[in-house]
Amino acid sequence: MSIKVRLTIMNFLQFAVWGAYLTSMGSYLVNVGLAGNIGMFYAMQGIVSMFMPALIGIVADRWIPAQRMLGICHLLAGMFMLSAGYYGMSAAEAPEFSTLFTLYALSVAFYMPTLALSNSVAYNALDKAGLDTIKAFPPIRIFGTIGFICTMLAVDALGYQSSYAQFFVSGGLGLVLAAYAVTLPHCAISKSSEKQSLADAFGLRAFALFKQRKMAVFFCFSMLLGVSLQITNGFANPFITSFKAIPEFANSFGANHANALISLSQCSETLCILLIPFFLKHFGIKKVMLIAMLAWVLRFGLFGAGDPGNGVWMFILSMIVYGVAFDFFNISGSLFVDKETDKDIRSSAQGLFMLMTNGLGATVGTLGAQAVVNRFTYGTEVDGTFYTVGDWSTVWYIFAAYALIVAVLFALLFKYKHVPEK
Repeated sequence: MSIKVRLTIMNFLQFAVWGAYLTSMGSYLVNVGLAGNIGMFYAMQGIVSMFMPALIGIVADRWIPAQRMLGICHLLAGMFMLSAGYYGMSAAEAPEFSTLFTLYALSVAFYMPTLALSNSVAYNALDKAGLDTIKAFPPIRIFGTIGFICTMLAVDALGYQSSYAQFFVSGGLGLVLAAYAVTLPHCAISKSSEKQSLADAFGLRAFALFKQRKMAVFFCFSMLLGVSLQITNGFANPFITSFKAIPEFANSFGANHANALISLSQCSETLCILLIPFFLKHFGIKKVMLIAMLAWVLRFGLFGAGDPGNGVWMFILSMIVYGVAFDFFNISGSLFVDKETDKDIRSSAQGLFMLMTNGLGATVGTLGAQAVVNRFTYGTEVDGTFYTVGDWSTVWYIFAAYALIVAVLFALLFKYKHVPEK
């Protein structure tokens, strides 16, 4: 089996694990009376990303090969996610926040580092095979998005959008990937007989990247843009589903199949990933990141203006621009970090990128988004089902305004000379 096929399988499973619950968990929490805690659940992904990817990356750089560390993390994440599903099933419609949140938090604590680890494993394998990561990785990464879409649609089709069963799907796939990861190509650990500083011994040299103005500004804006990353994952499904509480839209396809509608976002990702090598080569990281920021403005703004009826085209367009918003930032940023750092701190640097985006940025974003949602919406019950309704348009316009401000500041402050040959 070729290395590209093996990495394709890894990426498919990596994101299939996440897709099983990431966009639908909000609806499950609304259904069991925990709507006010949606932001905390999604913020937990950011909180653990502040330290777990960096710590696990250090371990992978210094002591345990990255592919083995990937398997260990998925084993633990899968077991805790299955436990969350079992507790949800046992507690029926009245799970306690503390218990469910603890099990979920332990799962994501070990899952989030795998996003950076899987990149390191892929880059290492492609380098060993003599392949250009800029050209070879995006087509492989596409299948991660396809895996995400497959589990999203499966959860929708099986009627698990508002059920604990989505955790069982995620946990089961995590255990499969845990077993598969240890079969991937070996990643060397960095050992030296020379006397090392404490920073070298613990792999902390990645933080020295902040001494470079270019990298410091890049990481700071990665954090600011990271604020937008989890907002629609946490609130898009409850938002679209809330239209079922409005008689005019109660029977619309979108309101009843939010996950299927949202999956168009991931379909867009698969196409946009293929554009990354072209855009990076011809326009450079600054323009690519700026395009991503403007796409976030459209993503939020179209949500604010649309509805599942006559305005469904705006929802669809919002899903399409999401591919640009996410890929041109997340994947291009990861590739940029890979090219701008030494190989002996590759895993640590990827962990640092995760810390700034899915850590600090996403934490502030989801907690801030929850505060905004709580300010302009409220819960209501219709035919025995709970929905979050209210002035959602204002909510999305606030998020769009934030993304626009970040884009303008980035255009003014990030200085980077693009060299196409490099």
